[in-house]
Amino acid sequence: MRTRKTDNGITVNAVAGTYVVLLGWTIEERLRPGLRGFAVKRTDPVEQETYWMKGAKTFKSVNPYPAPGEQFSSLQHPFQSFQWADYSAKPDRPYTYELVPMYGDPNALEAHPSVSVDVHTESTHGSDHSVFFNRGSPATQEYARRFQNKKPSVAGPGAYQWLSRGLEESILAFIRRAEGKGWSLRGAFYEFQWKSVLEELGAARDRGVSVKIVFDDIESATGPWTDNETAIKAAKLSDIVIPRTNGTLMHNKFLVLSKDETPQALLFGSTNLTENGIFGHANCVHVIEGDDPARKYLAYFDALTGDPLTTRESRYKQDNVDRSPAPVELEAQHLAPVFSPRPDLKALQWYVDLADEADKGLFMTFAFGMNDLFANIYGQQDGILRMALMEQEWNGRNKEAQIAKVRALQALPNVVIAIGNRIPLSGFDQWLGELERVTSRVNVHWVHTKFMLVDPLGTDPVVVTGSANFSDASTKTNDENMVVIRGSTRVADIYMGEFFRLHSHYAFRQAVGIFLEKNPGASPEDFERRFLQDQGDWTQDYFTPGDRNARTARRLYFSAS
Repeated sequence: MRTRKTDNGITVNAVAGTYVVLLGWTIEERLRPGLRGFAVKRTDPVEQETYWMKGAKTFKSVNPYPAPGEQFSSLQHPFQSFQWADYSAKPDRPYTYELVPMYGDPNALEAHPSVSVDVHTESTHGSDHSVFFNRGSPATQEYARRFQNKKPSVAGPGAYQWLSRGLEESILAFIRRAEGKGWSLRGAFYEFQWKSVLEELGAARDRGVSVKIVFDDIESATGPWTDNETAIKAAKLSDIVIPRTNGTLMHNKFLVLSKDETPQALLFGSTNLTENGIFGHANCVHVIEGDDPARKYLAYFDALTGDPLTTRESRYKQDNVDRSPAPVELEAQHLAPVFSPRPDLKALQWYVDLADEADKGLFMTFAFGMNDLFANIYGQQDGILRMALMEQEWNGRNKEAQIAKVRALQALPNVVIAIGNRIPLSGFDQWLGELERVTSRVNVHWVHTKFMLVDPLGTDPVVVTGSANFSDASTKTNDENMVVIRGSTRVADIYMGEFFRLHSHYAFRQAVGIFLEKNPGASPEDFERRFLQDQGDWTQDYFTPGDRNARTARRLYFSAS
């Protein structure tokens, strides 16, 4: 849901996903002098609560020694930004947000005329699309406060539930839709290990559902094949699984629900069925109702069951092109699946072309470095806001060159890139030390999602999402699946809110990490960005085109100006 309102010289643009409400705003030039920041008040008519939203930063002249993990009312310590998001919103609920400009001395702030906006968050379950994101970060101050940074296996069920935020539950609920005889479940998973999901599939089999799952059983030094086999044996599922032994990576994560051989729904996304996949790094599960594209996924599943070769002589790659042509002309309110591996990079080039068609904004996640084709798109200095969230700045060879490439992009006035990180500090500092991982052995710490948003706040957004990293290998080598979705503002709003949530989270942690790297032995007291600016004009960068931090570009985009 989107709504935009202007009052008292302030324009606010609100975008409501399921668990996130994103606010972007701008203010008339005449109101900038003396502005100390913005207070945000939220009214929840369902719970009959009204309160001022909180943040972690303070005016140093007011509170120079905040307690570890403490948060502060924006009425006394207002947000010095033109974007803010509520990450505590609940699905399918009305809210009113009042944005109040605050002026004067930080010790005696004065509220000036405000603007209020009414929103209604999206339901987690939609008639066509349902999207579920986990928290995507055990490295949070909130997790540290709630669970004392104990791993969830130690902290208990509450920690798992908090980290999942409905993602695990969505997978289990999807399986339970298969009620008995006449129903079927067909899927393929790279990492097929999490006990609750495997047990749910076994329960479906036991009540008469026809269940068949292809799993990665490709012998390699780093693949999940041994862990998959162990988990399957423990869950007693050998009669419903089909090993994929050929190829390089069987990297799919999808499940098709059918009744009487008629496809009902598709579940797909980036989530591997492991503890880290469901509860650790950022992931999503996406459910599409109906026959399309579920039926096409069934044809792809049938091909996988034959354990096809990926050699030049095999027709498997060309068959994937025939099953899912790319590029294709997408009509309004239309979607198209893309299956891999393929004989060439035309599908990847299609994603690049879609990214290049962004008129106002491009947002992408990269789990394993940024492909040069996309780096070229991000390198354009044309005023279009481009934001990216990355697990790390490099992948494979030429580490230093890849890092230099990303740092150069970060310096552009229309580009903002955040890299996964955590705050590795003790409780004696302002921040609580944060958990690095939920399990002892992980390949990905922070960002595992694979999606692209092209003009997501426009009337005709494009969302590309699925299991494939935006890379050569994910296109030509691995078994993968993606869906290109055009015209669904509901889908775009949910993904946009979650992108902003994760991006803001990791951008701050990256800044802390860079500071500590440059200043060994420093403490948060030396990190001035933890404080609000109590002198001078903090708004200057937001009204200076070409500023190094892309603050002007962000203000214009998120306020829909």
